[in-house]
Amino acid sequence: MTVSSTSYHHPTPLDTRFEGMSLPAMLERSVRANPDAPFLHFLGRTYSYGEIFADAQRFAAGLHAAGIVKGDRVGLFLPNVPIYAAAYYGAMMAGAIVVNFSPLYSVEELSWQVGDSGTRVLVTLDVPELYQTAAKVLEGSALETLVVGRLSDMLPWVKGMALKLLKRSQIAEVAYGPAIRRWAEMTPQAAPPKVDVTAADLALLQYTGGTTGRPKGAMLGHDQLSINAQQVAGINPFGDVRSEVFMGALPFFHVFANTALLNHACVTGASIAMVPRFEAKQVLETIQKYRCTGFPGVPTMFQAMLDHPDLAKTDLSSLKICISGGAPMPGPVHVRFEELTGVRLVEGYGLTESAGVVSANPYDGTRKRGTIGQLVPGTEVILLDKEDPAKLAPEGEPGELAVHGPQVMRGYWNRPESDGECFVERDGKRYLRTGDVARVDEDGFLEIVDRIKDMIAVGGFKVFPSVVEDVILEHPAVKEALVIGVPEEYRGEVPRAYVTLQEEGTATGEQLATWLNARIGKHERVDQVVIRESLPKTIIGKLDRKTLRAEVL
Repeated sequence: MTVSSTSYHHPTPLDTRFEGMSLPAMLERSVRANPDAPFLHFLGRTYSYGEIFADAQRFAAGLHAAGIVKGDRVGLFLPNVPIYAAAYYGAMMAGAIVVNFSPLYSVEELSWQVGDSGTRVLVTLDVPELYQTAAKVLEGSALETLVVGRLSDMLPWVKGMALKLLKRSQIAEVAYGPAIRRWAEMTPQAAPPKVDVTAADLALLQYTGGTTGRPKGAMLGHDQLSINAQQVAGINPFGDVRSEVFMGALPFFHVFANTALLNHACVTGASIAMVPRFEAKQVLETIQKYRCTGFPGVPTMFQAMLDHPDLAKTDLSSLKICISGGAPMPGPVHVRFEELTGVRLVEGYGLTESAGVVSANPYDGTRKRGTIGQLVPGTEVILLDKEDPAKLAPEGEPGELAVHGPQVMRGYWNRPESDGECFVERDGKRYLRTGDVARVDEDGFLEIVDRIKDMIAVGGFKVFPSVVEDVILEHPAVKEALVIGVPEEYRGEVPRAYVTLQEEGTATGEQLATWLNARIGKHERVDQVVIRESLPKTIIGKLDRKTLRAEVL
């Protein structure tokens, strides 16, 4: 895909090449520039770059003393808390490979991924739900050591005492011993080990949600992660990024937040106002208190803010930009959010396998609503034929998006056989097959049409669920929508819509089906619209078609 310089609207040229570095070196560079600069704001307490760096060094020393060597895996089973950053960079200082785990995992899910990754040490929190799950995994897997941080130690003194004295039920009874260690015990006052960690080393195993079967661990190197952080920083047109304050509502264990929040802040010297989990009221209060300037989120977060009664009385004047990723942004939500807040909201796109970010609409100047914007600098894409990925898509037609760039993963952990399925070679370059069908316009703006695996085969026709979803979301009574294919004897599959309604919505399923089918193609028509109180969502709030399909079918 060729884009002229006059059509490219990000401030850093598209052909820019970035230098990879190790993530500990990236952190150390920001520490040397200003060790006292704020890095993390957490529930009223601020941690400087110097503090997090020192904690990371001590954790690296603790891991070394525990026998962790270069290449070993250290898992993080944590929500957004300050020790996440110290454990993340500290494990890498010790030469270990970090493995991210969702705090919502069941014992079975966590145990399987611990086993698949070969995780030796797991860091968690003294919150009952987390600790109890982790302790059961410790008992029934090859996991060797559980490290438990105390939430009360991370809070301002008064809040920490209140938690310990008044909310004992929110603190787990931890059975400390040789295999269950205190965070304080694993962060001794000792020099970090001298481990040669380079940009070429593997840094992170980030497990994908998986469309079918077990999740797979995307192997991301220090170079891929550090370069993607620089690519994200390169699309910021607002001047001195060290003064930026990012709203940290996305969970750090997710690849979007790992790059767009944690590593992005680290490479620029910006700060993050973080919350343990997304709650609209707390997010609004945090934006106002810390004068947040940027907010990366997912569509359901922006919808929840619109639904909250405190939105109108919250001062959002510090926000320069909101960035939506993870799922398509419904047009009505996009328009209403900008109208009510006065804050520009742009869509971006990325994958676990691309270290987080591939493209985004420009933060300033030209943007195109409904697209995922233009490529971040240093990235290339091609469109592959939907039926035969060995060929390019016909000129002017949608095709499977394939990405080439320094942020693209090395492959899947312990699954070399999958390389032939997820990569395609063309003109001497290796492109990552995304599974997303896209089209590109003359200015290089990309639009995702749908997922190849989500396409519904109706007779001899292919139906894109997102096309039907976009139409039904135009109905004023509809809040959220997912369309899946359900079996039908004559046509093989037929589209069916599942929706939630706005608070004031009064339409019936029959009425919505009639309204919808009058506005779409004959082959796209749904057999029914099912109204539900809620639709399944992933941990980051993305509508979950896979889970809905499993529930229904």
